[in-house]
Amino acid sequence: MDIDTRGPRFGAAVTTAVLAAVLVTGSSRLLAAQALVFAAGAALGVRRSPYGLLFRFLVRPRLGPPKEFEHPAPPRFAQGVGLVFALVGLVGYGAGPVWLGMAATACALAAAFLNAVFGYCLGCEMYLTLRRATG
Repeated sequence: MDIDTRGPRFGAAVTTAVLAAVLVTGSSRLLAAQALVFAAGAALGVRRSPYGLLFRFLVRPRLGPPKEFEHPAPPRFAQGVGLVFALVGLVGYGAGPVWLGMAATACALAAAFLNAVFGYCLGCEMYLTLRRATG
């Protein structure tokens, strides 16, 4: 079942705010919480992730009907990519070097920002490229 494209963009906007807060505060707990959100999105799909549920029950009812839909597989893959960066960030913040945590968090932040503001999902593009490469 295809998903409303506005849902992943909403999730990316929340993720952008969370990851920016991580960079400002250096909070590994906040990054761990975001990693759990990424894990849920990768395991359960973006519709059943925490941000997806917020969108479905609190935001979408206040919007008009969706005009665009997308297959859920690319955003789900993107959540897995975000999870990898968040886990690398946690290693950096927890065991060092801190610059690794900051760099991994900044990369995830950049990807989330691109999706939230421009609708360009780097993880989705990676998914499509891998699909083309593997036939």
